[in-house]
Amino acid sequence: MGDYIPPALDWVREHAELYESSGGTQGTTLLDTGMPCILVTHRGNKTGGIRKTPLMRVEVDGSYVLIGSMGGQPKNPMWVYNLRADTDIQIRDKTEVFDMRVREVTDDDERAKLWAASATAYPPYDDYQAKTARKIPVFIAEPR
Repeated sequence: MGDYIPPALDWVREHAELYESSGGTQGTTLLDTGMPCILVTHRGNKTGGIRKTPLMRVEVDGSYVLIGSMGGQPKNPMWVYNLRADTDIQIRDKTEVFDMRVREVTDDDERAKLWAASATAYPPYDDYQAKTARKIPVFIAEPR
């Protein structure tokens, strides 16, 4: 992979860097919510640079569900395009790091199951979907 390119938003960059620099002993929850996060390392589809994105921790049967909600904004987060272009990622879940392969979930039944698990883990996802016209992308990261 290329050089590390930090997230543009200060709070996201600080979160990702705390998570990574502590070896997964700090920054493992979303701000002060106490809700668990993972750190996804992926390659930028245009720059080839290393990107690190904290996302909500949604684990289902040894795989991780990644929700491209961006808080219900009208556009997808940039990491969605990165995962569509390069499906090999790493996930840090606290102190453990896993090599994973992602795929976008398009099957309606599988998507509904994974969305339900995600909304249980992080209830605001339902609100985010309600406030945007786009269909929020759902990915599953499975062990390589």
